[in-house]
Amino acid sequence: MDNLKIQKFAEVNFSDPFFDSLKRDYAHGFVDWWNKKVKTQDTAFVLYNYNYSSIDGFMYLKLENNVDDITPPLTNGRYLKIGTFKFNPAGTLRGERFIKKIFDNAVANNVSGIYVTVFDKHDYLINLFKRYGFCIHGTKQSDNGTENVLLKKRTFLGDLEKDYPYINTKTNKYLLAVYPKYHTQLFPDSILKTESSSIIDDVSHTNSIHKVYISNIPMTGNFNKGDIVVIYRTREEGKSAHYSAVTTSICVIEEVRTISSFSNNKKFVDYCSKYSVFTLDELNQLYSKNYYKTYSPCYVIKFTYNIALSRRPNRAILINEVGLNEKERWSCLKLSDNQFEKILKLGEINESLIIN
Repeated sequence: MDNLKIQKFAEVNFSDPFFDSLKRDYAHGFVDWWNKKVKTQDTAFVLYNYNYSSIDGFMYLKLENNVDDITPPLTNGRYLKIGTFKFNPAGTLRGERFIKKIFDNAVANNVSGIYVTVFDKHDYLINLFKRYGFCIHGTKQSDNGTENVLLKKRTFLGDLEKDYPYINTKTNKYLLAVYPKYHTQLFPDSILKTESSSIIDDVSHTNSIHKVYISNIPMTGNFNKGDIVVIYRTREEGKSAHYSAVTTSICVIEEVRTISSFSNNKKFVDYCSKYSVFTLDELNQLYSKNYYKTYSPCYVIKFTYNIALSRRPNRAILINEVGLNEKERWSCLKLSDNQFEKILKLGEINESLIIN
């Protein structure tokens, strides 16, 4: 099973050594706060290690109106507070996985902004939040000391990371086919009901906001930074494509390179390994085949995983309602603005994610 759970505070082992640093940082009131959350049956995101013997991450989110215990206060709106947030780094981009959960909750609740308080010494967390558009807003004073208040609002800076998860639709749109064996590992929030969550591991390419996909489809070489890609999960083995092949996700292109643009094998593997579903052996083989011209040109596509569709239009709907040509090969298709808008509507995308 997936090792990131939503659990009640009462179900979490508060004696786990994971919480020791939080008990020290918030010596005034943390234990009382925890006990209160147990009584009110609040829930949090809890990340366990591979065999569930210990806790590796914890995050509590809370909706608040008109926040007045920080300076300056946040007024005239509802805000998502990241109340408690800690994870043990493991080289698997767990921070990105939590960041995506934060944004998913913020969008679902249509908040005016997201804020978090962080002590200066936790510079890794501060840098992680700043990377995805959080800015220093002010401070919070308590018996535990002075914390920075970082805030993210729905503002657009023209930076793919800082604007994440919002997408600007004034660009080219494409449909890109991905085989089922790669799809779920790359897009864990877009898992189908027929799939088992046990195939989603705590590894970099599953956790990450950023993804790398390698393709020899010629049209993918036309992708440019900022272009939008609708992910099309191809048919399940033994089933009709009309009903089992579905659109699942919306992504935004960061960069496209050819394998030959990497001066050596190590640079290629280093670039791809954290964000790709391919094993090290497979990456080495791809580089060798491309280097010796024994394989058709491959494109290395880096993109952000922005939106999981609430509903997944299948091939039949894409033909009959979106207007895609069933006689074309759907490995990669350019979409018209009208076709893209229909996919968004059929996918029941939250309109606040879209910049027109």
